[in-house]
Amino acid sequence: MTLEEALSRPTISVVDAGSLFFGIGRNAAYEAAKRGDFETLRVGGRLVVPVAPLAAKVGLRSKIGN
Repeated sequence: MTLEEALSRPTISVVDAGSLFFGIGRNAAYEAAKRGDFETLRVGGRLVVPVAPLAAKVGLRSKIGN
């Protein structure tokens, strides 16, 4: 997934969020999520990251609704 693709989606995986927005790997991404470094949502048994608040946190804009 590219950053452009991520910005056009409402949610992405924790791994993609860590990689695309912070340049960190899988384990570090889950640790950051656990610490609350970025917002997550539990959907069923899956943990996802809402893109709009994450993008805003790093100074980018989501393309959802634009």
